[in-house]
Amino acid sequence: MVPLTSAARTIRPLGPKLVPMPMPMSKARQSIVLVRPAATTATAAAMTASHDILKPTSKTASDATLPRHKSRRELLNDAKPFSDFLTDTFHRQHDYLRISLTERCNLRCVYCMPEEGVPLSPQRELLTTPEIIMLSSLFVSQGVTKIRLTGGEPTVRKDILPLMRQIGSLRSQGLRELCLTTNGLALHRKLEDMVDAGLTGVNLSLDTLDPWQFQIMTRRKGFDAVMKSIERVLELNTHGAGIKLKINAVVMRGINDTEILKFVEMTREKEIEVRFIEYMPFGGNKWNKGKMFSYSEMLHLIKEKYPQLEKMIGHKNDTSKTYKIPGFAGSLGFITSMTHNFCGTCNRLRITSDGNLKVCLFGNAEVSLRDIIRKSNNGEPIDESAFEVMKEIEMDRRQGLRDGSAQPGLAPNEQELLNVIGLAVKGKKAKHAGIGELEHMKNRPMILIDSQNPRFGSRHRMLHQDSLADPIARRSNIFSSISSLPTLSSRAHLQQLRCLSSTRRQLGRQTDGNKLTHVSESGAAHMVSISDKISSKRVAKAICSVRFTDKTACRLIQENQIQKGDVLGVARVAGIMAAKKTSDLIPLCHPIALSKVTVNLEVVQGQDDTGRVDIEAIVTCEGKTGVEMEALTAASTAALTIYDMCKAVDKRMTIEGLKVVLKEGGKSGRWVDGMQDGSPTLET
Repeated sequence: MVPLTSAARTIRPLGPKLVPMPMPMSKARQSIVLVRPAATTATAAAMTASHDILKPTSKTASDATLPRHKSRRELLNDAKPFSDFLTDTFHRQHDYLRISLTERCNLRCVYCMPEEGVPLSPQRELLTTPEIIMLSSLFVSQGVTKIRLTGGEPTVRKDILPLMRQIGSLRSQGLRELCLTTNGLALHRKLEDMVDAGLTGVNLSLDTLDPWQFQIMTRRKGFDAVMKSIERVLELNTHGAGIKLKINAVVMRGINDTEILKFVEMTREKEIEVRFIEYMPFGGNKWNKGKMFSYSEMLHLIKEKYPQLEKMIGHKNDTSKTYKIPGFAGSLGFITSMTHNFCGTCNRLRITSDGNLKVCLFGNAEVSLRDIIRKSNNGEPIDESAFEVMKEIEMDRRQGLRDGSAQPGLAPNEQELLNVIGLAVKGKKAKHAGIGELEHMKNRPMILIDSQNPRFGSRHRMLHQDSLADPIARRSNIFSSISSLPTLSSRAHLQQLRCLSSTRRQLGRQTDGNKLTHVSESGAAHMVSISDKISSKRVAKAICSVRFTDKTACRLIQENQIQKGDVLGVARVAGIMAAKKTSDLIPLCHPIALSKVTVNLEVVQGQDDTGRVDIEAIVTCEGKTGVEMEALTAASTAALTIYDMCKAVDKRMTIEGLKVVLKEGGKSGRWVDGMQDGSPTLET
């Protein structure tokens, strides 16, 4: 262990872990304690004004009594039913919330942040402290028992300590754990105050035990400060702090895989859990499968030296597989997101620093809670002064000085928030994509878990009126009717909500999917009659790629130096023309009056590959039959045009991945393949 700077250093007594220390308050200024009953399955969709019960209290020193420990029977009898808003269609109950406090970080880890950094959001787009408190309180009221503060690096946030104190005070409402994920650079300076605020767990990211390698992997100095933070946590634990300490190490082949056994040795004397994380693909980290050191490889390596390694019995919602070496003080964990996902018991939700709710780390679907909560403040950020006004209004309402018919709660539109949260949670997939798919999905860098998908449109879509026909949406009665809610000042009625798209499930429908519709009973080809079909808006989207074997091609295309001219411009026009000629090329395809054809092309080239051009064709019409063939024809013709114009530079390029990934309209409704169900409705 690293020796303390002063052998006689005194440890400041820690505050009580279960109840925050009382603060004397004047009679004129009372505090507000939020007490909200969780919404059950039966009541979630139609909560009444009793959802929030705000009780004015006057805290004095006499109130500071520690609660007695309840028996298991009492705890079971007092347990609240879990909120339907936080229960998905696979019956997973989400009682764990991760909140990103900032986009900023004082390190530049190679797997987390692109070397050039990331563009930071304007300050007004980020959640304010009152907004974080309001959202935390709302989630705790619905059954969340664990909150983890993340970033970026959360300790760089200036008001991290008062923020933690306010979140820690939610323990009286059911919060059990307040945890922190940090790189440890500044933790040792703030740790005692954080423990007083209610900190119960620390996940510290450390990928190497070599000071020089640390500087290479993080592009910054600071190894000694990180080790000091680890020792400080262990020191406070000897005085009863009770902090669960976990060291997270992302293992990358050829970079730090040789240090696995060194990390194992850390657990010999120290009561910590070292968790090895499989390298995961995120935007900007130049992920490739060759860098990934799998769980099975790590386990084999450790067992070779420690054959007595034994697996421990885990808990239902554990993200890691836990092992222990007999006689060692600590334990080992393996987070296997890539090779052995733990999606079946996932209980985690994420709120990004700009206020978006993510139901899956690897999904690119998000919904803004920030915009909804700010409706009560005319769309402006809710700062401390606005928060005080909101509390005063609620206090006046409770004392009968204002209209008592309004829905209670600091956020007047909490029901609206719950509806959106419930819809997002119920759109969560059974599991995330696997290797071979994740690396091709657009996702933000790990440091920016909230950035917008830059390719092909917005991350949000408007909820269509007919989505209420979806059995999930109908069951929750979401958005069927939302009454006018009070605000701090006059404003327009509620706008339509931005929310996650949901692929409509056609359950129990009888289809003739195993019959060829263009073949008659005698086996002869014929054109299908569409005279009895209903005319409706039809949309189809097809994609493909032209992959080069020489980097020169991408460079010349980007510089517009190909001898035949503007490759992307010509290919775009060719795709549009081809869509209009589809019925002339495909014998049994109906001629259709197209409303619009959009062809998007993007040159994609990393440092480690020869590059490609991604092609996306979107076709729209108002008619009786779909436009999938038109979309496929547009995409393939654009690809062939690129091939023709670049064949002098690269004769071995290939066209790959031609397929329809989305169709809308007609009897079968919305159909999605090869992309997130949360993809936006196509705006054409």
